[in-house]
Amino acid sequence: MADLQPVRGTRDLIGEDQRRHHHVIETARRIAASYGFDEWSTPVFEDTRVFSRTLGETSDVVMKEMYTFEDRGGDSVTLRPEGTAGVCRALVTNGLTQSLPQKVFYAGPMFRYERPQKGRYRQFHQIGLELIGPAEPLADAEVIACGRDILTALGVAQDTVLEINTLGDRDSHAAYRDALIGYFTEHQAGLSEDSLARLDRNPMRILDSKDEGDRRIVADAPTIYEHLTEDAAAFYARLKEHLTRFGVPFVENPRIVRGLDYYGHTAFEFVTSRLGAQGTVLAGGRYDRLVAEMGGPAVPAVGWAAGIERLSMLLDAPPPAPAGVAVIPVGEAVEGPALDLLQALRRAGIRAEMAYRGNLKRRLERANRIGARAAVILGEDDLARGVAQVKDLATGTQDAVPLAEIAARLR
Repeated sequence: MADLQPVRGTRDLIGEDQRRHHHVIETARRIAASYGFDEWSTPVFEDTRVFSRTLGETSDVVMKEMYTFEDRGGDSVTLRPEGTAGVCRALVTNGLTQSLPQKVFYAGPMFRYERPQKGRYRQFHQIGLELIGPAEPLADAEVIACGRDILTALGVAQDTVLEINTLGDRDSHAAYRDALIGYFTEHQAGLSEDSLARLDRNPMRILDSKDEGDRRIVADAPTIYEHLTEDAAAFYARLKEHLTRFGVPFVENPRIVRGLDYYGHTAFEFVTSRLGAQGTVLAGGRYDRLVAEMGGPAVPAVGWAAGIERLSMLLDAPPPAPAGVAVIPVGEAVEGPALDLLQALRRAGIRAEMAYRGNLKRRLERANRIGARAAVILGEDDLARGVAQVKDLATGTQDAVPLAEIAARLR
């Protein structure tokens, strides 16, 4: 058993790593709640069709990265590779398409079989927002502003840049697709094998290629801006006005794309230069046709997801380990009353521990080792007087405090 290790691409969250992870989730949960988002928890695995139908049967995620298997009943199930599809499935399953808008926050593990690297694991974790129901650009601006406020609360906003783009409406998308096919066909001799495969199927994905030869060709490719319909251009203009009103700085990046047909209008990413190649820490967009893919009605929606591991890496320092209180009985005769005091402190919301054995010196040494901020020492004479000695372990000062007042003093 000694040589058993975590499965490749997974890791244990302990100590500082766990404190960073927890801090990201709790901060996001608090900020999202201030915007009116309620938390949902969906299953870690779903019917495979939830993802194959919504991520595209030929996408890399579906073809190469999903953890898919048959359960004992012969049903095909998949560990969720992302959170949005499950939220939309839950919306339809629970009959909530008639109770809109729904403002959803989620946090939890996701699973993709891909090459592990810095900040990227096969079991990774995300926080996310989905605002389902509103079709107005104000909804897009609101979820982006909430994301920015979460990054600010984490102290990492100054290390990120918000990049935005528009994917237009259906007519814009169709016109732009034709323009891209025409341009890339003229340059297909220089395209990579992957991009050649995408040329007819999904030419917008070529804009996102990491191949250096592709990137040189993409640099002069047409942008969507000259192909926007009047309505799509107005939507994009209103989004930028709302972001300015919210005080959210942004830059426009016409190369941000989404590979699936149900995306439209807004696409955005918060990127950083502090994580090397894995520069995107929060990304999202508008997906007005995804709920219909789930068998529901046509319901507009916009949202984003952020990697907790990457956000944790951006934190300058982990939150400190919680400092508690050590209760130290001096002598067997006072162990019972010391236990009563221990429980009273815990019920008052104070983190409190008592060593299971050892003399006063050893128990004080343990109190310092676990980072306790104070020790409450109870001897027979103290008990007779109805007090305990409260020792500040940072300064070394010590006072006799009535037992009934100790919780208030420690708070």
